[in-house]
Amino acid sequence: MIRLPQIDCQQVADQIGRFVIERVLKAKATGCVVGLSGGVDSSTTAAVIRRAFDRYNRDSRAPLELVGYILPSSLNSSQDAADARDLARRLEIRHQVCDLEAVITAFRTTNPEAFEDHYHRGNLISRIRANVLNTKAATENKIVAGTGNKDEDFGIGYYTLFGDGAVHISPIAGLSKRLVRELAAFLGLPDAIVKRTPTAGLEPGQTDFKDLGYDYDLVELVTEGLDQGLAPGRIENDPRVIELAEKQIDFYTSSFGKPKWKSVAQIVNDIRRRHSFARLKMEVIHPPAAPVTLKYE
Repeated sequence: MIRLPQIDCQQVADQIGRFVIERVLKAKATGCVVGLSGGVDSSTTAAVIRRAFDRYNRDSRAPLELVGYILPSSLNSSQDAADARDLARRLEIRHQVCDLEAVITAFRTTNPEAFEDHYHRGNLISRIRANVLNTKAATENKIVAGTGNKDEDFGIGYYTLFGDGAVHISPIAGLSKRLVRELAAFLGLPDAIVKRTPTAGLEPGQTDFKDLGYDYDLVELVTEGLDQGLAPGRIENDPRVIELAEKQIDFYTSSFGKPKWKSVAQIVNDIRRRHSFARLKMEVIHPPAAPVTLKYE
């Protein structure tokens, strides 16, 4: 039986907040910068840091500041930037929109090959975003707070090396997508953010589900099983894995006209492959993640 963790949201929000403040003070920085996309991960990261800074600043003569940067390109819908601005206003944090299209186009002079393939162009854009965020952080004496969750970063390595993985700290990297949504609701974020469809915004019409052929609930279930030492055969035959995988095969087929995966075993094998690769990516770059209390029942 695969066990899934539960959290006490207040406890975890406090733990992440203490972690962020400890790291900021250790770096002798003035706060954090975060890239805002309007999605649940970046919104939750910003909200939990803002909560921590508000508490710290009540008794501090050197207040800490969170700054949000919204970095759209032609691949993003205008709604993405609008949602990110709304979130920044909701949190009452300083924010700025930096359109990246001119910068991206400039890379045609040095990396024209990257523009021949959506995958490589997307990774290039992610690295450009990271350059902008890290330079903003450096010039403001702040640190970059990453927005990757446990399923993406440690589950299947679904991020760009030296792109969205190029951060100083990973506040929510101890939480699966499911638990990030739970924390987001606790922090008072609106349903439109909590239930938003995950997308990296790096390819036209891209969604994580379209890329992967399964969602993060299934990623969490399978990777928890792997990390708990269960054999692949046992994971494939777990009733919850079967139910989720079959539903997602059917949903993918109805959404896109043909299946990406034909069996539960194929999906489990793909998650296993990505999980192994995620470990290799961690050896290249591994920002510290906030320690959180997970309760297995």
